Amino acid sequence: MVITVNKVLGSVLLQMARTQKNKATAHHLGLLKARLAKLRRELITPKGGGGGGPGEGFDVAKTGDARIGFVGFPSVGKSTLLSNLAGVYSEVAAYEFTTLTTVPGVIRYKGAKIQLLDLPGIIEGAKDVARTCNLILIVLDVLKPLGHKKIIENELEGFGIRLNSKPPNIGFKKKDKGGINLTATCPQSELDTETVKSILAEYKIHNADVTLRSDATADDLIDVVEGNRVYIPCIYVLNKIDQISIEELDIIYKVPHCVPISAHHRWNFDDLLEKIWDYLKLVRIYTKPKGQLPDYTSPVVLPYCKTTVEDFCMKIHKNLIKDFKYALVWGSSVKHNPQKVGKDHTLEDEDVIQIVKK
Repeated sequence: MVITVNKVLGSVLLQMARTQKNKATAHHLGLLKARLAKLRRELITPKGGGGGGPGEGFDVAKTGDARIGFVGFPSVGKSTLLSNLAGVYSEVAAYEFTTLTTVPGVIRYKGAKIQLLDLPGIIEGAKDVARTCNLILIVLDVLKPLGHKKIIENELEGFGIRLNSKPPNIGFKKKDKGGINLTATCPQSELDTETVKSILAEYKIHNADVTLRSDATADDLIDVVEGNRVYIPCIYVLNKIDQISIEELDIIYKVPHCVPISAHHRWNFDDLLEKIWDYLKLVRIYTKPKGQLPDYTSPVVLPYCKTTVEDFCMKIHKNLIKDFKYALVWGSSVKHNPQKVGKDHTLEDEDVIQIVKK
């Protein structure tokens, strides 16, 4: 079965490579891309049904405020980087984990606890853990980065992981009848009604409302239809900079999403950690008990997408929101210090909060 799928997959890829990309061939390429996505899914879906849980040996308990997955070939210095980061910044040298995956530790940075995971090849099981990461670091040898980079990116993409991108701005709703209704709120360079209908037909979808709110591609539509994509920020860590010239280093610094380091010499770890912090977008909230000074030693750390007062209360304990009356907030999220706010108020980094109960 796998051999048959691989043959068809190779045939589709060959057709795509031979097809010149222009407006006239957009419909045909869109159809091929839909078939390619279906074949990839067939290859990675376990025999007998759905995706299920992580494979044996990679069921790592999530801990801390964020999770970072490290991916890279064995020769690039990934293990050295992980060990040195954990050794320098970890509050505990030995970390208990559930299975035999390399977990160097939980580092503390700017008050946040960040879990580091070594993903030894995105194999069955490890891919499920990778999808739960808040950030992925692809570690590359600075002397041969491009080949390794492409292989890893393709592997992650094959498992539905999209790096440094946002979900497509496409509305999609299946219905029982009425055919395919396409609405485009702006000009489209690749998708038209015929192409959309052909892509959806590959998924046996013949009745749906599709709204294109920005210039979209066939890949965008396929991602929305598949519905199992995750969008994760990624940093490319170019290791072994002690083996290149200053001029080459200056060029690397201009590449988007890249941080040059030397894991062996522990060079540029500060820049790497600062970039990690920027990409995680964590929000630190300091607590202030009534009649006392704020506690700046142990912030409550929230993900950037869940920063309301209610999210803050739920992070501490779910019963806190039941007794919630209002909150007093000091910081950049309010106009007055303090300001009385409700549970829907959105907090910002380094705000101070005092909860008043009923």
